[in-house]
Amino acid sequence: MWLRRPPVTNLYSSALFVGWGCVLLCIVLEKLYPNAIGATAGGMTGFATMVVAHQLSLSGDTLEMMRAVLDSNFWLATHVIVITIGYSATFLAGFLAIIYVFRGVFTKSLDRDTAKTMERMVYGIVCFATLFSLVGTILGGIWADQSWGRFWGWDPKENGALLIVLWNAIILHARWGGLARTRGIMAMAIFGNIVTSWSWFGTNMLGVGLHSYGFMDAAFNALVTFVTVNLLIIALAYFPSGKWRSASKLSRA
Repeated sequence: MWLRRPPVTNLYSSALFVGWGCVLLCIVLEKLYPNAIGATAGGMTGFATMVVAHQLSLSGDTLEMMRAVLDSNFWLATHVIVITIGYSATFLAGFLAIIYVFRGVFTKSLDRDTAKTMERMVYGIVCFATLFSLVGTILGGIWADQSWGRFWGWDPKENGALLIVLWNAIILHARWGGLARTRGIMAMAIFGNIVTSWSWFGTNMLGVGLHSYGFMDAAFNALVTFVTVNLLIIALAYFPSGKWRSASKLSRA
């Protein structure tokens, strides 16, 4: 199959690809910032995506018949690959932010220098995610024009892809304009996990639109759980900074 098709053709293979994308980006981060944060994030995201892939494989067929509209090696190798790399990067930014919050709240290991380094890591990954999400969305519109005769139809999946681009752009503008400081940027990056999970899975289960693949009870419950956990972590990020276990180190000049 690898010789005949690009590596992303269904939800199961997309989970594997997102995992590989996150891990490869973490290797680059570890090379640029040899502080073990990239390695930790790579382990977390790799494990999480393998769990998702395992759950998606329980139907028994991971190489099911491809939908007719996807039967295009060119667009699978361009739009689908690029947009999935955007998923990988956005998720990775969110998981890096989760590491920041957990280290700050529950340990005394987060000092000012580490916090600034993690902010730069998240910023770089969000820039990368914005580029690939934007290019992937534009390529998807071109594919839609060729397949369905319109560039944009406000389909839920199209809206989900646009939301990822817009949310990443909002994060960047909040940082550039000084509208959010480190904790705010981290909280926004974590919310990016929710936006991306909605585009990846949620839009498929609405039962409307050309990208709808049908409602899945198990996937819906998992999605709700994932969203709830991320919202709780965002709330934790805004726990009074003086109560963080790393508060003394973060306050030092």
